[in-house]
Amino acid sequence: MSLGTTSTVPPATRAAVILPWERPTPHDEFRAAEARLEEAVGLAASIGLVIVRQAVLSIRAVRPSTLFGSGQVEQLAEMVRQDDVKVMIVDSRLSPGQQRNLERALNCKVLDRTGLILDIFGARAATREGVLQVELAHLEYQRSRLVRLWTHLERQRGGFGFLGGPGETQMEADRRMLDERLVKLRKELEQVRRTRGLHRTARKKVPFPVVALVGYTNAGKSTLFNALTGAAVHAQDQLFATLDPTMRGVTLPSGRRVILSDTVGFISELPTELVAAFRATLEEVAEADIILHVRDVAHPDSAAQRADVINVLTGMARDGMLDANWPDRCIEVLNKADLLGGVEAVERSPGSVVISAITGQGMADLFSALDAKMTATMILSHVRLDVTDGAALAWLYAHGEVLERCDRERDITLEVRLFEEDRARFEGLYPGTLVGVDQD
Repeated sequence: MSLGTTSTVPPATRAAVILPWERPTPHDEFRAAEARLEEAVGLAASIGLVIVRQAVLSIRAVRPSTLFGSGQVEQLAEMVRQDDVKVMIVDSRLSPGQQRNLERALNCKVLDRTGLILDIFGARAATREGVLQVELAHLEYQRSRLVRLWTHLERQRGGFGFLGGPGETQMEADRRMLDERLVKLRKELEQVRRTRGLHRTARKKVPFPVVALVGYTNAGKSTLFNALTGAAVHAQDQLFATLDPTMRGVTLPSGRRVILSDTVGFISELPTELVAAFRATLEEVAEADIILHVRDVAHPDSAAQRADVINVLTGMARDGMLDANWPDRCIEVLNKADLLGGVEAVERSPGSVVISAITGQGMADLFSALDAKMTATMILSHVRLDVTDGAALAWLYAHGEVLERCDRERDITLEVRLFEEDRARFEGLYPGTLVGVDQD
């Protein structure tokens, strides 16, 4: 048995995508079944599956054995025979028993939403931490399904029930191997996270604010990242095209220098096995001075996607991973305006910016919003320097925004905007030169 994270689905495999549709919950009341099915088809296509059939099946009552009713199972079996389907994607969470029973009834491989997303993450993770996180999630998912892997083995019991047969022995040995690998992976992940924490601490010494891009998968974050930085980060019309965080320095038209961070895309109903790994990739967001929430404004489920992103960030704040005031440093970026006729055709809410990252429309407004948000977090400070103190003067110009300067015979007075961290650093480096601070 392979314990790696390689995809369990070979490329160019004929597949069908089925969405079990129950009465929507209050949270999902505005999420259309068609849009959800389209997302599932996109997920399946992103790992090379050839989609030959897709459908929405209404579920009146969930059957514990197969999820679907007996008539629907027969309908799916006929679909498999007619279209020579090799993989059936069920866009829902299946129990191990439901997955096993469906595979027997349909005579083909069955993947649920969790297995599909794990396959995608396993194929796309590139960094050491990403690979470790995905393997950890894979093994936790596999552990509950070990019984499926050994159904070909005989399950005997001794006369008094003390000794397990070969099937049980194999499953126990396999479970022990998984548990040992899980312990090792968690230790390796902790080491990687400590190293990344040291990198973040080192970056804090660099006088540049961090701007983090967040948003639903395929909202255009990587395209915007490339437009802002001139980088060549992988970006295409594909779900989870980017999984690992990427950081680049960029100079805004105002002359301010910032560090831009591109993060993994969000998705609804993220598998529980991936929640911890997913949130760990968002640790950069917690350290960011400004958060750009990128939305695909042309998507029919744009409002529901926005709610999914907000729910994740709110959950991180509730768990202490993100400060409670994160909305104050967030700018909502309504992307893909070119698909709706341009930036003027898009209705915007207060504080949002409408752009098209691929055509460049609205980028000037985004730069202005970034500058305004950074200025709002800076403190206006009054400084008096000796005319011979060139080092302190150069430090202020390099780290702050000088608004006014008055040169006299013996001293120089300045009004300069500084971030709180930089103001404290300047006061430590050059004590006695800071003569006043405006908190407003």
